[in-house]
Amino acid sequence: MDTSTLIQQIFNTVFPLASIVLVAFLYARSQPTDMTVANRLNINVFCPALIFSVMSSSEFHIAQYVDLILAATVVVLGSGLLVWPLCKWLNISPKTLVPPMMFNNSGNLGIPLMILAFGESALPIAVVLFLTENLLHFTVGIYLLNPKSNPLNVVKIPMIVATILGVIWSLQGWTVMPAVKVSVDMMGQIAIPLMLFALGVRMTSVDFGQWKLGVISGFLCPLSGLIMAAIWQFTVGMSAENFAYLLIFACLPPAVLNYMVAELYQQEPHKVASIVLISNIMSLAIVPCVLFYVL
Repeated sequence: MDTSTLIQQIFNTVFPLASIVLVAFLYARSQPTDMTVANRLNINVFCPALIFSVMSSSEFHIAQYVDLILAATVVVLGSGLLVWPLCKWLNISPKTLVPPMMFNNSGNLGIPLMILAFGESALPIAVVLFLTENLLHFTVGIYLLNPKSNPLNVVKIPMIVATILGVIWSLQGWTVMPAVKVSVDMMGQIAIPLMLFALGVRMTSVDFGQWKLGVISGFLCPLSGLIMAAIWQFTVGMSAENFAYLLIFACLPPAVLNYMVAELYQQEPHKVASIVLISNIMSLAIVPCVLFYVL
């Protein structure tokens, strides 16, 4: 693939995502926009529908993705271990910095990015990586902020319920009635554009008072992820195709959910908001660089 074709492919991958985020940002700046209900519907209805839609497909077999699940787990947890010693140097609490560096935007940004970069066949892989990160976030991530939290609460989360049902469907080889499948698929298709729109609306609340921390985090998050991905490939190894998916996953910025969780536990939410949102803005420059290498 020549350079001009490669650049065009990267543009065709990144522009649709950036344009939706930009439209949402401009709309929210001109019209006060409350995404509370929409976000709740996305987390509790549309994302679970997307997860079950993918995992209940006859082409989906969970055993095919074990190596990616293990690799993604190492990237998430390893990123936290790499960043933790830097907290003292940066004069910031590990509870504030470490979770955003571990739990990346594999939903709002990761799923559409992989589909646009690799085609519709990448959807199951993108969903599996998103589920891995999400499960770790709702277990390890919550424990980091509140060691007294009940780990069994995770089974009450709709996305986790959809995952469990999807795994059962996959292992049993069951099929979903065509009429039911169409309705579930349609609800799932709402999730991805709504994720991107919500990200754009959230961008309006960037606090540039903490811009230095946000910029440092914008480099630190993808760097720590890519280092762990390289270590995994060097020590364990995986196919070139799966390593490409892992690199895209590893370079993603922090998930918006980090801010919501920090706000819930009152763990310096203003700092976490700057880390998350400035890092997501910077990803518009960082992600294309990784795509250039991968593609």
